[in-house]
Amino acid sequence: MRRSKSAYNECGITAAIIVLAFAISSVPARAALHPVPLDPKTDSAMCVQCHEEKTKGKAVHSAIAMGCMSCHEIRVNKDATRVKLLTTTTQALCITCHADKNAATIKGKVHPPAVRDCVKCHDPHSSPNENQLLLPIDGATKDNNLCLTCHTTGLDTPKGGSRHAALDMGCGTCHVTHKTGERGKVEFDDHLTKAPPALCLDCHDAKDASLIKAHGSQPFGTASCIQCHDPHQSAKPKLMQAFLHFPFENHMCDSCHQPAKDSKVVLTNADTRALCLTCHDDKGKQIDAAKVQHPGALGDCTACHNPHAGKTPGFLQPDPVSACLACHSDQSDEMKKAHLHQPAFAQGCATCHEPHGSDNEHLLRVATVNTLCLECHGPERDPQRLDDTHLITIFQGSVKLPDNYFRTTRPPVLPLRYGLGHPTDQHPVSGSIDPANPKSNPMTCLTCHQPHASAQSYLLAKDQAMNMNFCNSCHKGKLK
Repeated sequence: MRRSKSAYNECGITAAIIVLAFAISSVPARAALHPVPLDPKTDSAMCVQCHEEKTKGKAVHSAIAMGCMSCHEIRVNKDATRVKLLTTTTQALCITCHADKNAATIKGKVHPPAVRDCVKCHDPHSSPNENQLLLPIDGATKDNNLCLTCHTTGLDTPKGGSRHAALDMGCGTCHVTHKTGERGKVEFDDHLTKAPPALCLDCHDAKDASLIKAHGSQPFGTASCIQCHDPHQSAKPKLMQAFLHFPFENHMCDSCHQPAKDSKVVLTNADTRALCLTCHDDKGKQIDAAKVQHPGALGDCTACHNPHAGKTPGFLQPDPVSACLACHSDQSDEMKKAHLHQPAFAQGCATCHEPHGSDNEHLLRVATVNTLCLECHGPERDPQRLDDTHLITIFQGSVKLPDNYFRTTRPPVLPLRYGLGHPTDQHPVSGSIDPANPKSNPMTCLTCHQPHASAQSYLLAKDQAMNMNFCNSCHKGKLK
């Protein structure tokens, strides 16, 4: 197969970028020029004569007792003395002792600074703060709370909004920074000391008369508090979540609830699906008329939706991803792969799939795979902003996303013209895989990419590495 000059140029540029990235990642940590000459065999006792302050403090790193050369090395070249770390990065050095903090071997969601750079939070020598933190974590301002140097939550409550008083008790009241565990469980994903409601009930008594009154005398002691309340701050009173169900927001509780009986919720209709359809009849018609029906949508609506509130439109519980993975265990296993498709595992499955039923295979929002993918990756993508909200919509308004979605995730825009141009100039993205055999399998985005996750970057199909063997799976030695 002959390639155009521009295709060769693109390949060359790509190769150059890869080489440069590898070279940068391989550069050793910069060695500091020492102000005075040192003997290469200088010991820790000599270091401490000038750097005694590194050995004193409320919290001193245990490595100090092992000697400076347990982490540093001295290099003498002609008249220059340099001191550097034993490893190329601080992270690599730290995990030689703290192997349990190695993000590459931890299952679950790791606090981002812990993935890249331990000294972003910890002093490697000594500190006046517990665990050698650069700042304490129990203050209420950026000047006395390390967490608030990155997380600004609670520092600027909107007018008319609310702020959780627990913030003044310190982040460590509810969070354990390095706690990880099973993905999808809020206790581990948000590094909490324990899962709600148990965490909330440490401070809030479920038998408190004022709380019972605020909840309309309905049982709430076993409910997930954070489904209705934001645990930090809110633009609404009483820490209410960003999205509220209309009858809940407008105190129309008796439209769905009868007075509680024997500490149990009693609904106006024992059939919760029938109760929901009294207002959401359009969804019932969609579910019944769909050519491809979603079994989950045929059951109890509250299996997927919280009837009161949520962090996202639709009030999916406990979140838009876990709501689906509770049944789709095969996709839950995909989540364990190294590279995840952001819309699938961060925004939610309903970004691409219609959860109430569809006329398309796999409940896709549109009939063809490429049209689906190009809604975000196409050169003509056109998200629409919703007035008076912090949301944008795609798929003709049927999917709502945060207004900063495209700015923060930066999905690559493919330079396609006439169905050509990815991954190299003039490379087709549709049609027959083998032009000489029109009856061969059709080419789509899924020919080369997986839609949910992959062990390789770029979500490459069959978890293959990005090399010539991958290309040869179609071109079969034709690339010369």
